[in-house]
Amino acid sequence: MNEHSGTNIQLLGPFDSFRDYLQALEHAGLLVRIKEMDQDRYEATGFAYRLQDRYGNERAPAFLIERVKVDGKWIDGPVIGNPFGSWASEAIGFGLQPSEMSQEADYLAVLEHLKTKAKDDGQWPKVPPVEVERQSAPCKEVVLKGDEIDITTFQFLKGNPSEGGRYINSANVVMNDPELGKNVGTYRCQIKGPRKLGLNPEPGQHGWRILMAKKRRGDKIAQVALALGTDPIMFSLSGCKAAAPGEDELELVGGVKGRPVDVVLCETSDLMVPAQAEMIIEGEVPLDVQEPEGPYAEMWGYLGLEKPRNFIVNVTCVTHRHRPWVTNNFMTPMRGFYTGIMEANAFLRFKKMAPSLTGIHSPAGMPGVTILSIEKRFPGEAINTALPIASRFNIAKAIIVVDNDVNILDLRAVMHAVGSRWQPHPASLKIEQMQGMVVDPSTQQNGLTSKMVIDATRQLPAEGGPDSYPPVSRQLLSQLQPDVFDYVDSRWAEYWRDRRPRNVH
Repeated sequence: MNEHSGTNIQLLGPFDSFRDYLQALEHAGLLVRIKEMDQDRYEATGFAYRLQDRYGNERAPAFLIERVKVDGKWIDGPVIGNPFGSWASEAIGFGLQPSEMSQEADYLAVLEHLKTKAKDDGQWPKVPPVEVERQSAPCKEVVLKGDEIDITTFQFLKGNPSEGGRYINSANVVMNDPELGKNVGTYRCQIKGPRKLGLNPEPGQHGWRILMAKKRRGDKIAQVALALGTDPIMFSLSGCKAAAPGEDELELVGGVKGRPVDVVLCETSDLMVPAQAEMIIEGEVPLDVQEPEGPYAEMWGYLGLEKPRNFIVNVTCVTHRHRPWVTNNFMTPMRGFYTGIMEANAFLRFKKMAPSLTGIHSPAGMPGVTILSIEKRFPGEAINTALPIASRFNIAKAIIVVDNDVNILDLRAVMHAVGSRWQPHPASLKIEQMQGMVVDPSTQQNGLTSKMVIDATRQLPAEGGPDSYPPVSRQLLSQLQPDVFDYVDSRWAEYWRDRRPRNVH
């Protein structure tokens, strides 16, 4: 059940609107308000990197900028950064009370919560969306058509001075196809003019396949709609590829939330869009026209290449709430969406193929690295567990397998296992070619990569390991003095009571 304060702020999710979610984060102390930032000096981007430096990817708070300077002009915001960054914010978004001691515990609680949502066969439940009248849809408070439209007047940012321009990088792009079904995907959109955008679905992605199928059938245009400022579960499901091709992501959102999503009809097409969104940008993709797009600072932390030919969108209508809230997804330093959905979905899929699997984690800020934990029983089990994941989980390029006594959310514990349990030979497997991520900067041919499995489990004698491993010191402490950490936690404030203030001079 959701909790409410005396001012009717919804404290726990699931949320129907992005604003309600942000208010809950602020109430929980997980959002920083900033009066203004000069993005002509890339101040907001620098601030995002500094948050990562000081807090780490999974603990940095969200921030809200009330006014930004863009191209020499001050524009009223707000602009929101890092709304999905901290593990505690993810717990709030799924309706779980955050822990006072550990954000790691928050994330583990989210993963367990999501696993209980799935059916026995590992599939997510579905609840069809419900259409509402336009007068009750907040995204229709303001309607702009024709010459009234000027995308450049909104608070969209250029995130890096090397990028090709200002970007809309946090939109749920809605498409529909009679053969390939519906798609709500997250694709970067470069602002090319007051009523023109670049659109970048990568080859092979569902949105790209829809546009190419329409083109092959002889269609001249494709209708699209960009939904900005959707609720956190909707945005995350749009970006994490939990839906199978053709599945309606909005039905999955309803299933995870336990209630239907409100949708409303577009003004210039027959597409249905989230009614609670901050803004809807409707448009047409001319399928026989392509233009240069990019470059763009991608999630891998490198500048993505300029695309010499990419899709464009001619904007036909913009509807939005009064003073819409806009999220800028600072791709490199920030966690771009709730990763719990992606990891719970991966675990449920791969657990059926690898029964010994006990956990899977792809650390934020470390794209390409995936950590597995297993309950090891037989020689070769770590490699056997990793193989189906390597072949089907594109982002997993370096796969580290550890025993289930290792906390896979704690990178120090993982690297300790690598240093103390792994022998490069024979406990490694190099895979020369597999499907990978298109935006991986280390690949010569987009979409193909080599992969490596590192078996950092305790090697059994049959695998060349020792006859026995010495016990882990910390585990011995917990076994022989079970109350030690509870006792230390109870006295934590007392330890720091007489600490001298830090000399800042």
